[in-house]
Amino acid sequence: MKRIDVTVTGGCQCGAVRYRASAMLDNSHLCHCRMCQKAVGNAFAALVAAPKDALTWTRGAPGVFRSSEHVERGFCGACGTPLFYNDVTGNRVNLTIGSLDNPSQFPPKGMMGTEAMVPWFKELATIRDYGQTGADDGAAWAAAIKATGRQHPDHDTPAWPVRP
Repeated sequence: MKRIDVTVTGGCQCGAVRYRASAMLDNSHLCHCRMCQKAVGNAFAALVAAPKDALTWTRGAPGVFRSSEHVERGFCGACGTPLFYNDVTGNRVNLTIGSLDNPSQFPPKGMMGTEAMVPWFKELATIRDYGQTGADDGAAWAAAIKATGRQHPDHDTPAWPVRP
């Protein structure tokens, strides 16, 4: 894996846990294994690694669940956002791409764990696109969510109120 000298930031939905990585690896991928499905509550986990020596927790600390002898899964203890997969014997931490402030920066380059891939995964490109959130009849709903939302913005902030 090639090391990329780039600084990225990310964190959980509520803003209680934030991180910064001063380098990344070029291993962005989707993992379909059953353990990743359960860890992220989805059909697959989208992951990209940061070298452990390049990763700093800048606000709060993630909760950790030891999902196997060699693997820790990190999450926000306040809002539950899945944050990472860490093979404790390795030198990198795989961050969830969705927790990055700019997830479009790391499109997946491969897949693994395909023995557990849900059968409909290969049909995703053919399903109906309902458009943007808040378009058409959902505009009032989207405006209400934005006005009262508790989601941390996609950038570092000096502080952020974590509300239950």
